[in-house]
Amino acid sequence: MNLTIKDIAQKAGVSPGTVSKIINNYGGISEKTKKKVMDIIKETGYQPTFSAKVLATKKSNLIGLIYAGKVNVDFTHPYFNEVVTSFKKTIGQLGYDIIMFSNEQFFKDNGSYIARCRHFHVDGCIIISGEEVEDAIYELVREEIPCMGIDIQLNGPKASFVMSDNVNLSRKVIQHFYLQGMRDIGFIGGNIGAAITSFREKGYRETMQQLGLEINPNWVQYGDFHEESGYNAMKKILETKPYPRAIYAASDLMALGAIDAIKEKGLNVPQDISVIGCDDIDACRYSCPKLTTVRQDKDRLGKLAAYMLDDLINGKSQLKPLFIDSELIVRESCGQI
Repeated sequence: MNLTIKDIAQKAGVSPGTVSKIINNYGGISEKTKKKVMDIIKETGYQPTFSAKVLATKKSNLIGLIYAGKVNVDFTHPYFNEVVTSFKKTIGQLGYDIIMFSNEQFFKDNGSYIARCRHFHVDGCIIISGEEVEDAIYELVREEIPCMGIDIQLNGPKASFVMSDNVNLSRKVIQHFYLQGMRDIGFIGGNIGAAITSFREKGYRETMQQLGLEINPNWVQYGDFHEESGYNAMKKILETKPYPRAIYAASDLMALGAIDAIKEKGLNVPQDISVIGCDDIDACRYSCPKLTTVRQDKDRLGKLAAYMLDDLINGKSQLKPLFIDSELIVRESCGQI
């Protein structure tokens, strides 16, 4: 038998509203009445429904998880997988569950995240960076639903974002090459127009200029942050001589693809061309050679996103974006200074 809140109220001789207040820890109810109702709940094994809790508290304790963009990282990208795992653990400790929204039909039926959020009564959303971001994301952010972005810039009345300081991250890479005596440095970016690519390329170009180093346009190519695109970008760079002495790839996966292309050309890493990636995914430790990279604090990014979203949900607004520092991890693909 599925009991309702009305059944509990009838057994206790009180109103359904009183039972709801007791379940949700509202004040103004005598201890005697509380005990009577709670004893009946315990005896009957009654569990309030999700919808009853939402109506009583105006909160669902649900967070919508959105992988934004027509091209998105989903569960396959090791960097975002670690960040989301950290977020999921922290937001769970703060008392929330996560519901994932699919965007597979958005480009067919003009779907609405706003409608989905209202249907499921989510308290807020976490939005993960993607490419060709659908307009529905920015429509959502302009609403009063709290939203936190990870590696995607969000501007709205109850929105903010966290990301690594990608400009400074690139400075560390180029300075490391420079200190090793390398002056001919190429760059493999992710998708053109992506915020992460723009920031990392900005750091590359600014630091090259500061150090008086010339940028060969043939040595600047773009991929999509995945391995095959890094391989293809490096093949383009190697189509004409001279070759660069060093390559900075805006993701580890693209760096690993670039190394494959360099080897295929009969060249050696790092003797002929040094390579540095970005993200410090687990594969960096096991590649041949082991990949020098920039470690982003994935655990901190996830935790900050969770706490900031919780603050937005609980009434804080205009939270400033946070940019997190990173650490150069030197391995075999570009040796010690």
